[in-house]
Amino acid sequence: MTRALLDYYRCPEDIARVVPEGRFSEEPGFFRFGSEATCYGRLSGARPARRVDDILADARMRAGVKRRGVALPFDPSDVVDNLRLERYRANTNGWTAKATRTLQSAYYGLRPISPTFVRTSVQRIYYSGWQEIPFPLWPVDFSVDRILQGVLTMLLETRPAEGVPFIWFWPHGFSSCAMMTHDVESARGRDFCPRLMDLNDAFGIRASFQIVPEGRYQVSDEFLDSIRSRGQEINVHDLNHDGLLFGDRETFCARAEKINRYARAYGAHGFRAGAMYRQAAWYDALDVSYDMSIPNVAHLEPQRGGCCTVMPYFIGDILELPLTATQDWALINVLREHSCDLWKREIDMITAEHGLVSFIVHPDYLIRSKAQQVYAELLAHLAMLRSEGKLWVALPREINEWWRQRAKMRIVRRHGGWTIEGPGKEHARIAYARLVDGRLNYVLESAFTAKASFSAVKADNAALPCVGVTQRLAERTTRTSRRF
Repeated sequence: MTRALLDYYRCPEDIARVVPEGRFSEEPGFFRFGSEATCYGRLSGARPARRVDDILADARMRAGVKRRGVALPFDPSDVVDNLRLERYRANTNGWTAKATRTLQSAYYGLRPISPTFVRTSVQRIYYSGWQEIPFPLWPVDFSVDRILQGVLTMLLETRPAEGVPFIWFWPHGFSSCAMMTHDVESARGRDFCPRLMDLNDAFGIRASFQIVPEGRYQVSDEFLDSIRSRGQEINVHDLNHDGLLFGDRETFCARAEKINRYARAYGAHGFRAGAMYRQAAWYDALDVSYDMSIPNVAHLEPQRGGCCTVMPYFIGDILELPLTATQDWALINVLREHSCDLWKREIDMITAEHGLVSFIVHPDYLIRSKAQQVYAELLAHLAMLRSEGKLWVALPREINEWWRQRAKMRIVRRHGGWTIEGPGKEHARIAYARLVDGRLNYVLESAFTAKASFSAVKADNAALPCVGVTQRLAERTTRTSRRF
């Protein structure tokens, strides 16, 4: 029951004492854990709801702190998996997997012969009513994060004076993380990439370019080298972006073999499916280190759902870097916004939780000057947060490297205090979770290190190497208080 909690916080195992309370229901369903976390799984003491818009039982009312640990009427690891892997989807909005596949097959079949205005009209019809979808919560859903925060809060009630030490989420104490990605979907988008890289360079931000290997445009060695030579990253974007990658398991496995070959040829470590179509249970066929195909909330994506977290997580051996901000296409064409306001709102929400702010901005849609202005405003905002030491702006491969290192680290007691063991520990920081007036707070240890290159630095303005890039070290970070 503690696996998800330990993976999330990397805290000592002997502190995470969670035990089941009662007999869980045979069938999974929806319930709440506090006021801000929607759960899907098996529950004891009450019947979980079949639909998310039914009246939901509050599992927090049935949880308690006992001598043997925190007693919960559900398995938090199971519930977290159900949300991250979108197992709840069939019971949320009535769209079954078969219906979704039928619609996407029809759309992509007509796409090559349909004018742009026709495709846009069809898409707007499909997305109409998205505001009425009750779950996940738009624009950012924190259900997974709230569940684990709630369990940690209850654990703290068993040790109020000591707090719970854990390995901080980001290297060198950065408060949050951001990554920029560009899905290249057409020859026009490919040809605009040099201009896009100039725009990124103007703000000192590097990005990952996802390349469609077959069918859409020619992919030359010169084009790939032009991206690598400027310090950008290359990843694979689907196979031919026809919307049918996940049509059935046999098709996916056959195409995955080709995708894996292209990944090796490109030197790519990551993957993103076309149009964010996904089936996490099939990822074992992919020979990549990380995936970027699961949105936090997918109301404005062809495949609805969402993983309900703003933190990376593992699906088997593959690390998922979820999309946590609205895509540029949806921002401009569905919401019809031509400003950075929504993106800034999402940044504020995610950084308040110390999460990963991840973007998809298509070179295909940035050709227009008005779209470039909006994107430049976003880059300027990210650069400002980075300059203030609040944000680690990194490439996906760097985030993947850090998160894998962190997953292998252990926090242990030595000489009356806590220390971190494992490769990469010099980049890690210890944080403490404590209750302040009944609210959960995170506080970082004072910044210091025995390494010569890090010695005598001050946490408010020191420039430090950070998993391959140089950023500012964030000063002591305290999370916004939250009551459960």
